[in-house]
Amino acid sequence: MFGYRRNGFTLIELLIVLSIIALLLTIAAPRYFNSIDRSKETILKENLKVMRSMIDKFYGDNGRYPDTLDELVEKQYVRAVPQDPITESTTTWVLEASRDPELKGVYNVKSGGQGKARDGTPYGEL
Repeated sequence: MFGYRRNGFTLIELLIVLSIIALLLTIAAPRYFNSIDRSKETILKENLKVMRSMIDKFYGDNGRYPDTLDELVEKQYVRAVPQDPITESTTTWVLEASRDPELKGVYNVKSGGQGKARDGTPYGEL
């Protein structure tokens, strides 16, 4: 009498939708991960710029370099030691002393992250 009509999707329709979603993900995923790497490099460069500037200001005010990065926090040059976005830690910064043997303390700071930036420069040389 009356034909039976089912509600829902067929297997073919579901497979087509899933294949379209997979295709869109293969296009979007590389761009997403590339933007994450680019933002980490930008944050790293900005954190290094700020810390180096604060080390120079500390030297200008005190006539010596800070013994540690924590001394910059104690003397309120920065609120907190910034995180290295490559290693996601505040303890992996590589501290460099001055080449002048009379000046002791932290003269420069570099990233402790392994690997290279998008331009081929190692993170430790930025």
